[in-house]
Amino acid sequence: MKFSTKSIRIGNEPNLKEGGSGDVVVPIHLSTTFARRKVGEPTGGYEYSRSGNPTRDALEKNLAVLENGKYAFTFSSGLAAITIVFMLLKKGDHVLSIDDVYGGTRRLFVNVFKEFGVDFSFVPFCCAGDLDSEIKSNTRMIWMETPTNPLLKIIDLKSVCKLALRRKIISVVDNTFATPCFQNPLDLGADIVVHSMTKYLGGHSDSVAGAVIVKAEKLAQKVKYLQNAVGAILSPFDSYQILKGIKTLSLRMKKHEENAKEVVRFLLRQKKVKTIYYPGLSSHPGYNIAKSQMTGFGAIISFELKGDISAAVRFLESLKIISIAESLGAVESLIEHPATMTHSSVPESERSKIGISNTLIRLSVGIEDVNDLIGDIKQALY
Repeated sequence: MKFSTKSIRIGNEPNLKEGGSGDVVVPIHLSTTFARRKVGEPTGGYEYSRSGNPTRDALEKNLAVLENGKYAFTFSSGLAAITIVFMLLKKGDHVLSIDDVYGGTRRLFVNVFKEFGVDFSFVPFCCAGDLDSEIKSNTRMIWMETPTNPLLKIIDLKSVCKLALRRKIISVVDNTFATPCFQNPLDLGADIVVHSMTKYLGGHSDSVAGAVIVKAEKLAQKVKYLQNAVGAILSPFDSYQILKGIKTLSLRMKKHEENAKEVVRFLLRQKKVKTIYYPGLSSHPGYNIAKSQMTGFGAIISFELKGDISAAVRFLESLKIISIAESLGAVESLIEHPATMTHSSVPESERSKIGISNTLIRLSVGIEDVNDLIGDIKQALY
């Protein structure tokens, strides 16, 4: 079964058994609790909606298959999903994270989990060779985004995950930018895949949601326990919304990428644009790795303008079609200024060290007519 078929069919199978309603769309099961015929036997395996819900289960079944995993767990936000992953650690553990990581993830690491005794190192790495000297005796996890947010660095997942396996370190990949349509980190050796489903999987800017997908049963048991014990679950309604969004994921991703490539070609010709970060450019340092481990380059473009922060602000505030907003991956194009928006919680000295300048702009290319998007960018530039 191909990806587009799986995205529509898995988890959405009509119940054609006797007494079944035959719904071709998974119903929204809003009940918080489930009645039992007998005291010790939950009806249909369901007891309480925090522990399990039919609509959420349908989504989790779908996600596990799309990421070529065995188990999936959904949460009330991407950061809630990340929080559960970090609850696998204990005081005194050390985590290696890519330096160019989403600002909200970094904030969670530094301002929350560091207070609980977890140590972090933020390192610029693309392959296993960059990490050898960074691993400590207490390193228990390697945290990766690829492409990264917002500089779109590419990590060689096979080499890093192989190193992690050899050193008995948990490897985690945030696959939000690529989506399972373009990249499957579990196939490349990762232990855990994380998604902010608010982005491409939902795709319509109308649901906040997160997911964790794994292959190993032992790891799945731990995540499942934490999902129930902590309770940061995804609602039945949002589960329904994300399932609906996933049905068009393969179509949307093709159009997103097609538009992004056209926008990149336009930006390359603009004298006011200083630097473009997009893994689909052959000049990108991670181009060959991206080409080998991804089936598409995605639709996030970051670029720097010439001048100072006022040039970036003037450009952003001159746009008429593209919306200035945090988030990404929606049908509508969204644009933001990392230094004052998504990465404002990162100290300026750290932003400078990472390469997040005051003129850096991150554009999530939507599926509108690309000529309208390019026309909007052009008028805002000039």
